[in-house]
Amino acid sequence: MKRTHLPLNGLRVLDAAARHLSFTRAADELAVTPAAVGQQIRALEDTLGVVLFRRTTKGLELTQEGEAGLAALRAGFLQFEESVRAMQAGQSSKSLTIAAPRDLTTKWLMPRLAEIARTDGELRFVLVPADDTIDFTEANLDLAIRWGEGPGEHEGEALESDGMVTVERPGGGQDVKICWPGCLTEDAVSPVRVSDAGLALDAAAEGLGRATVPELLARADIAAGRLAVVGEPKASRMGYWLVAPLPQWRQKKVKLLVDALAS
Repeated sequence: MKRTHLPLNGLRVLDAAARHLSFTRAADELAVTPAAVGQQIRALEDTLGVVLFRRTTKGLELTQEGEAGLAALRAGFLQFEESVRAMQAGQSSKSLTIAAPRDLTTKWLMPRLAEIARTDGELRFVLVPADDTIDFTEANLDLAIRWGEGPGEHEGEALESDGMVTVERPGGGQDVKICWPGCLTEDAVSPVRVSDAGLALDAAAEGLGRATVPELLARADIAAGRLAVVGEPKASRMGYWLVAPLPQWRQKKVKLLVDALAS
């Protein structure tokens, strides 16, 4: 019989009924009705082509055929349990792999992770760069941070921010716009063009012009006095999102990290 055709539910019912020698007590264990147990056993007997139980004046008893397969069946269930425990072991691990844009990793994520790590010396982080497409299967990721209008196809939570903010070197710099892919106003003739918002911040700090970037990204440099804000922050439909597929999102270690990063 092919593995895909194994009657696993029926075999589980067989194991319970054989242990109790009672459809009623097996039903209590499995949280179903005695009739449902009887139906599963009859279906299993039809599939296997053997009789598994017989009723006697003393009650229910296993046939020779039913008894013959019971030891291997129970050993198999024990191996299933070992397999499940092995797959769940990662939930208790203190190692987390996170994908994020390089500029966000440098300007915001690494300092936040350092704060979080100080609360638990066993935490270990693996940081990988994130591009437009995040493949959780290939990269074996626990969590990712993406820039966009929402979490996309995954579960997600937005990182709180004031939107976009324009910054320059304290005291002022050149009166030009520093452009980067994704900035609010692309200027084809701008004398200063960089590859990401993090470099735009550094260019502004050096006095090369003004940069409009995500407020979250500029927050530390503003607080340190390295950059000064020009005007008021602007709301944006774009933002940074913590994202993960549902299985990872449900893991305890990922939930704790999301709570810590979003607080």
